[in-house]
Amino acid sequence: MPLAVYILGLSIFAQGTSELMLAGLLPELAADLGVSVPRAGLLISAFAMGMLVGAPVLAVVTLRWPRRTALLTFLAVFALTHVVGALTSDYATLFVTRVAGAFVYAGFWAVAAGTVIGLVPAEARGRAMSVLAGGLTVATVLGLSLGTVIGQHLGWRAAFWAVAGMTLLAGAGVLATLPGRRAAHPAQEPAQEPAQQPDQQPAAVPAEPGAAASRLAAELRALGDPRLWLAYATTALTTGALLASFSYLSATLTATTGLAPAWVPAVLALYGLGALVGITAGGRTADARPFPTLFAGVTGLVVTSAALALAASVPVLAVVLVLLLGAFGFGTNPALQTRAFALAGGAPTLAAAGNVAAFNVGITAGPWLGGLAIDAGLGYPSVSWIGAAIGVAALGAVALSARLSRTPAAAVQERVGTGDIRSAL
Repeated sequence: MPLAVYILGLSIFAQGTSELMLAGLLPELAADLGVSVPRAGLLISAFAMGMLVGAPVLAVVTLRWPRRTALLTFLAVFALTHVVGALTSDYATLFVTRVAGAFVYAGFWAVAAGTVIGLVPAEARGRAMSVLAGGLTVATVLGLSLGTVIGQHLGWRAAFWAVAGMTLLAGAGVLATLPGRRAAHPAQEPAQEPAQQPDQQPAAVPAEPGAAASRLAAELRALGDPRLWLAYATTALTTGALLASFSYLSATLTATTGLAPAWVPAVLALYGLGALVGITAGGRTADARPFPTLFAGVTGLVVTSAALALAASVPVLAVVLVLLLGAFGFGTNPALQTRAFALAGGAPTLAAAGNVAAFNVGITAGPWLGGLAIDAGLGYPSVSWIGAAIGVAALGAVALSARLSRTPAAAVQERVGTGDIRSAL
């Protein structure tokens, strides 16, 4: 496996830490900026808003960019937004930096995915993608809790400085390990291309007039399947169900459960451990049994959220439920990803961008709805009830998707789509 693949995974870890760490810093950040905790929680939604727009826009814009140039540009802007965020005392400025940082983070995801696929032979592409996505999993396990510890002891600004520093180090790694020329886009590779050795760099592909435009048109046509948009809705609802509860965990644990702030990083680390277990288990079943995986994960998420709403004041139960929340919430992730790719085999770039956007619709809506409930005086347990309610809607979307997939025409089309995406990747 080329070193560059691991560098890109570490880059996702650095940026993913920023995406997650605010959930553990809301009380301190709200107090310092002089805003309410729900309003501080909107900074999580701000990040999701940036990714929602950035994923499809930058996926299209960077189709013809040299990948190293694109990745370095995104990392530089991401680091700059965190420097500005660490220096500001203005909530509006911080909000804008969160949107801008997330915008380029979404672009980094899109370009990095295509890059790792081009760096390895066909038989190693799945493993390379797991290394890239593993950066976010590690951020969930370690970055979230470490960011909370830094924020509690040195202030939330120190956590922002730490992310900026890690991002710049990642940029140095990208500069040192990636070739400067434009690598082949997966959709441009010959069907019978000889397998590359892991340590070989992909050959440059001459730019053909109109090639990017025709590829974009083909991908847009492949997005016309209504079942794909139902899959996106499932992604958004499932993510919103998780984020409604997750975004206010730190405040819930201190204000309702009664834990001392010093214990919050440890509990959030348990959430990350649950996420690691969940995504590992979901990854083993998502390809062969996507709908059972989704039904099990979303049902577990609904039950766990409702239980957390009822038992938030009981420390032992609350801690166990936080672990289960991470497990069930992340257990659905592989099936949500593979479902979208199976239905849009002819649109690998925009299918990925669309699903990233769908994830971030949920990340935006969950904290926003939770904040409305808290502002209405319903208390922190109410956000878990909201998560459970969104989860019930997600179950309905899964059930409808499963029913549509049973029709013979849909089954044939989906098998063809799966074959297309595997050949494209």
